[in-house]
Amino acid sequence: MNKQATIKDIARTLNISVSTVSRALRNAPDIKPDTRNAVMALCEELSYQPSRLALSFQQRQTHTIGVIVPNLDWVLSQMVKGIDEVALEAGYTVMVCQSNESFGREMVNTRRLLESLVDGFIISVSSETKVFDHFRKIQQKKMPMVFFDRVSPDIAGPRVRLDNVDGGYQATMHLLEQGYRRIAVLAGPRNLGIGNDRLEGYLQALKQHRIKVDPDLIKYCDFNQQNAFEATNDLLRRKKRPDAIFAISDRMAIGALLAIRDWDLQMPQDIGLVGFNNEPAVSLVTPTISSVEQPAFELGKTAAKLFIERMHNDSGMDDVEIVLKPKLFVRASSLKKEAPAKVLPPKRKRGV
Repeated sequence: MNKQATIKDIARTLNISVSTVSRALRNAPDIKPDTRNAVMALCEELSYQPSRLALSFQQRQTHTIGVIVPNLDWVLSQMVKGIDEVALEAGYTVMVCQSNESFGREMVNTRRLLESLVDGFIISVSSETKVFDHFRKIQQKKMPMVFFDRVSPDIAGPRVRLDNVDGGYQATMHLLEQGYRRIAVLAGPRNLGIGNDRLEGYLQALKQHRIKVDPDLIKYCDFNQQNAFEATNDLLRRKKRPDAIFAISDRMAIGALLAIRDWDLQMPQDIGLVGFNNEPAVSLVTPTISSVEQPAFELGKTAAKLFIERMHNDSGMDDVEIVLKPKLFVRASSLKKEAPAKVLPPKRKRGV
């Protein structure tokens, strides 16, 4: 196997100094065109590849984006795909780390990405994160940082998010329009912004229908199937159980569905169910589950575009916020009332 050519090999063959070769590769103005042409021709002949690490130190850029996400479930993986597509087109590599909803792991990931000399960060905050000093250290280094999906008002910076209030409102309004009145909500962890926003949409819909909020119907639980299963069982064993459930994620909706099955309740007749994210699984179970869709791939692309813009504009972007709109997909789990059939006008007789 032939040894990889080095910059010293180029210099020795052309009988010039290593610094001259280096300046020729950088297209420095003090290098004669003939010298540069000779260097480039020999590099091509020897298949010379300059050290990426060395170039990174020279340019003070690695063209690598550090991405931190709570997990790589279906929704966030779609967002990461969107980030990667834009990054690739812009000449960047994406380095992804999962916090697994852990504040401690999020801090470790931040430090390790900094040690890997990333150019900046695109971050979705973990559900445990209540202190943001590790992100403020990134800001102090004047590094680009964009928040996406899960953002926090406690730290400034450009951000991309879904209109989660509207998503919660759409889900609850649909259940109300279907005739459900005692609607419970599986609301996620108390400190998580997206959960609180979806809960706010739920509350707005109840207020619009002049339905008094029952605190017993609001269940805070982690974003996982088992916790949702247990929370739903707790709701269903009560004397005044709910007639519908809005789960703020599809993983939680699946947990609710399993609990509803254990109680031999029929959807949508006995109880309605709406989830959030519109993951593929909700259209495969029986009954299929209504769910609010967020444009995850587009959200990731938008976050990456904002990062690239921030790379070239280091001021005036802390207040930039892009908000994407959700869309409700109605399925069997909540559809008690079919949409009224359209009545067509009678056909006119010829000659009339």
